[in-house]
Amino acid sequence: MKYGALIGWGVVIYAVVTLSGSALMLYGFSGTPVASVVQTLVLVITGTLAGRALRFNLWGDILPYSLCWALIAILFDGLFNMPFLGWDTYADWKLWVGYGLIIMVPLLAPYTRIRGTVRAQEY
Repeated sequence: MKYGALIGWGVVIYAVVTLSGSALMLYGFSGTPVASVVQTLVLVITGTLAGRALRFNLWGDILPYSLCWALIAILFDGLFNMPFLGWDTYADWKLWVGYGLIIMVPLLAPYTRIRGTVRAQEY
């Protein structure tokens, strides 16, 4: 188990997605379909990078990491949003879709690599 990747990528995913949400809010896109699409793309790209960084070839090897990353996001949402919104923090279905993407997207990372071709040896 790579503990640096276990904690580090969970924090990175949460930070990048939260930062993109803050930037969209700053420029007046919060609550629009554009914001949902942009944040989903940011989450997919960051999740893919995190999954590829593990350098595993099987999705089953990545699953414990992606589950932990989702748990980190759930805990951070509770830590940062609970004082302001209470339990309503977890009432938004889009939030749960995001947690699901954090779990599922890294599992597809091994399939995003370009495989090298094997050359036949001449005798």
